[in-house]
Amino acid sequence: MSAPTTRSSGKDRLSSFWALKGYKREWLRHDIVAGTALFALLVPAGMAYAQAAGLPPVTGLYATVVPLLVYAAVGPSRIMVLGPDSSLAPLIAAAIVPLAAGSSGKSVALAGLLAILVGAFMLAGSALKLGTITGLLSKPIRLGYLNGIALLVALSQLPAFLGIEADGDIWQKLGKVTAGVLGGEVNITALLLGAGSLALIWIPRLLKWKVPGVLFAVVGSCLATAVFGLNDDVKVTGVLPQGLPMPALGGIGWTDALTLLPAAAGIALMAFADTGVLSQTLAAKEGKRVSGNREMAALGAANAATGLLGGFPISASTSRTPVAVDAGAKSQMTGVVGSLLVLAFMLLAPGVTGYLPSATLAAVVIAAAIALADPAGVRRLFSLSRSESVVMLAAFLGVLTVGVLQGIVVAIALALLDFVRRAWDPYRTELGAEEGLPGYHDLERHPDGERIPGLLILRFDAPLFFGNGQVLAAFVREQLDEAPDETAGPVTHVILAAEPITGIDTTALDDLVTLDEWLASKDVDLVFAELKGPVKDKLIRLGTAARFTPDHFFPTVGAAVRALKER
Repeated sequence: MSAPTTRSSGKDRLSSFWALKGYKREWLRHDIVAGTALFALLVPAGMAYAQAAGLPPVTGLYATVVPLLVYAAVGPSRIMVLGPDSSLAPLIAAAIVPLAAGSSGKSVALAGLLAILVGAFMLAGSALKLGTITGLLSKPIRLGYLNGIALLVALSQLPAFLGIEADGDIWQKLGKVTAGVLGGEVNITALLLGAGSLALIWIPRLLKWKVPGVLFAVVGSCLATAVFGLNDDVKVTGVLPQGLPMPALGGIGWTDALTLLPAAAGIALMAFADTGVLSQTLAAKEGKRVSGNREMAALGAANAATGLLGGFPISASTSRTPVAVDAGAKSQMTGVVGSLLVLAFMLLAPGVTGYLPSATLAAVVIAAAIALADPAGVRRLFSLSRSESVVMLAAFLGVLTVGVLQGIVVAIALALLDFVRRAWDPYRTELGAEEGLPGYHDLERHPDGERIPGLLILRFDAPLFFGNGQVLAAFVREQLDEAPDETAGPVTHVILAAEPITGIDTTALDDLVTLDEWLASKDVDLVFAELKGPVKDKLIRLGTAARFTPDHFFPTVGAAVRALKER
């Protein structure tokens, strides 16, 4: 899904300077309330997504606090919650786990470096005005990616959810979990805590409560662990290190940076796609607009800052942002309040997480993964387009098999190939006149239409390039050979309804000249109607002015028909 880059000015431009300058005192109460409600979700979500990315839970809090503060200073959207995201967690894990070789400290340093590289890509993209590059992520690709990620994320949390020790990649973990389940190794206490946490998360959603169910799940599981002394029975998150976000980039070098570059580019693309779509959606609800390039720059700055201070790549949150909006947030001050409360929690109550079961964090991630999936969108796409469904399936299966980034690349390549295929073999038809309908219409769709005596009106629905110039020529020859002389008279002119032809290259131009020569040998003239000005200029610039003189071009098909009938 792409995020359009739009220009805005005056009050329609949502700049952080305008928001701070125009901040109203009565908003503060709403922002404090919304920030407090947001805090209840920030801590467990940040820790859970860090765990899903193969990182210490505390890094998820660093990756929550820093982006919120940075975005409040430079972000263009009035309300936006940045932080760790379930859809990015597998991308991060796939990039850093092979390089970390089991070292937790190296993993943190690599994740920070990855975030800095993601930020650098976004800042460079903003400077180059690439806010529309997310158009590469078409809807089928995003559907396949998101559903693949949802399944991948949910499967990755099964070991913690069931209390089974399992390491390795996702398929190795799944194999060990399967063996553990068959061997009776499931930790019933962890399973009950995980299942209970899932229920506490989903029940408020189903009942449409304002308070997020994650709060009930985290508080309830912590109380159960403390009251019943379950620390020895289940794996817990452990006490957080007490302190503020600090640089943690030791032990990495240029080789690591070069290795992480492809992953950083893919994560930057995915993160901005999610953030751009969300920011445009929120702004549209207020009748405003947000510059995609400004959004990219702000997200890049937030990623670079969190990478420098012990975090990992982040994006906008489609789950936490609505919580802030529903709680009455008025500005980015909501994120500031939430981040300050997270800092206070880390400094004043880090021991609380010593009672937080890993199964509960796994339930938080699984619930987010389930919400990420879109089976209804999959069913709808299957009913609408077979070729786009193939692209979606390629993204889905690619994410699950060859890897997240590789799967996305394969899907993008397939989408581009499908585009080329459709341009290579576009829709083409003959046009005719139908009584009672103005203009000239597709005779296949309007069987009552009639041909114009002496004229063959054809339409070719694609730009002309090296792959389809011969297709156009073959189509014209075929239609001319099949033209019924007895009803419409011998054809003297072929009118090419050229409005869909938005470009032409030199190979297609040669094919067009060859076609014109063949038609001339049959005493038939080729003329153009509704040809775009830039395409006409290119025809003339490429040396066809002597062949296609001004009397070969007409502003409309109707004008061509009238002029040629007079001739």
